[in-house]
Amino acid sequence: MKQIAHFRYTLLAAAVALLLPLCLSSGTLATEVLVFALAALGCNLLLGYTGLMSFGQGIFFGVGSYTAGVVLLQLKLALLPSLALAALGGAVVALLVGWFSIRQRGTYFVMLTLAFAQMFYFLAYTMKNVTGGDNGLLDIPRPPLSVFGFTLLPTNSSWQYYTVVAILFVLVFWLLQRVVDSVLGRTLLAVRDNEARASALGYDVRLLKLAAFVISGAVTGLAGGLHAMMTGVAPLSNIEYHTSESILIMTVIGGTGNLFASVLGASFYVLAGNWLSSLWPRWLMLLGFLLIAVSLYMQKGLFGLAVKLVDALRPARDEAAKAKEVIAEEKHS
Repeated sequence: MKQIAHFRYTLLAAAVALLLPLCLSSGTLATEVLVFALAALGCNLLLGYTGLMSFGQGIFFGVGSYTAGVVLLQLKLALLPSLALAALGGAVVALLVGWFSIRQRGTYFVMLTLAFAQMFYFLAYTMKNVTGGDNGLLDIPRPPLSVFGFTLLPTNSSWQYYTVVAILFVLVFWLLQRVVDSVLGRTLLAVRDNEARASALGYDVRLLKLAAFVISGAVTGLAGGLHAMMTGVAPLSNIEYHTSESILIMTVIGGTGNLFASVLGASFYVLAGNWLSSLWPRWLMLLGFLLIAVSLYMQKGLFGLAVKLVDALRPARDEAAKAKEVIAEEKHS
C-alpha cells in the first residue's frame, strides 16, 4: 500500500507537467516551473530527507549551466550528452563541497555552504575565459533530442522544448522517488531524526550525507543545464547566493520530506513571482510576508496545508457514504 501511495506522487508530478500547457500561454514560463521544480527536488533530498540546510544549491545549478554551455558551444555535443555532463559536473562539485561541509553541523555547516557559494561565485566572475565573467555564456544552442543522430523530438519552439523538459522531469522525479523509498532513503530519514543513534547502529553517517549531496548536486546540475538551454544564456546570476536562496525558499514553501511538495513550492514561487512582478516591483516584500506566515502557521508548507484540507473533507465524505449505505439498506428491507 505504501508503494502504491508513493507511486501516486509520480502520477501527480506527471499531471502537473500535463496541466501546465493547458493553464499557461508561455512555454518558457512553463519550462521554468519544471526546471526549478527539479532544483527544489535536489534541495529537498538534503533538507527534508537528510536534515541538511544547504545554501550551496546555487553552486550546482550554476556549474550545470556553465558545463552545458561550454560543451554545447565548444564541443557541439547533442542534448542528452550535454545534460549528462551538466549533471556530472553538479555531482562532482557537490562531492567536493559536501566532503568539507559535512564535517560540521548546525550553524557551522550552514556557514560552510554559504562560504563555498561565495567562493564559487567569485571564481565564476574571475574565470572570464570559461564562464564569460559578468556577461555569462551567450548564444548557447538548443539541439534537438536525438539518439545516434536520429531526431526524436525537435526543440525549436518553447513548447517543443517544454515537452523534452517534461519527459526528463517525470523521469527524474520517478527515480528520486525510488531513491527515497529505498533503504537508502529510509536510512537518510534515520540520520535526519537522530544522527547519534544512526551512527551507534553502525551506519556511516558521513558517507550517507555525502551520497545525498552527490545525488542532490546531480539533479540540480541537470536543472542548471536545462535552464541554460531554455534561455540560451548561462548568466553569472545562476551561481550566486540568491539562486541558492530562491531554491531553498521554494523547498520550504512547498514543504519538506515529500518530493511532490517541492513541485508545489517551485510552481507557486515561479508563477506567483511572474504575476506579482508585473503588478509591483517590490513583490519580494510580499514573498517575505509569505515566508513569515509559513514559518509561523504552516511548518509543513503548501503540501501540509493540502493534506489538512483533504483530512478535513474526509469525515464529510465518510458520513455521506454511510448515509447512502443506510438508505440503500432501508430500501432493500
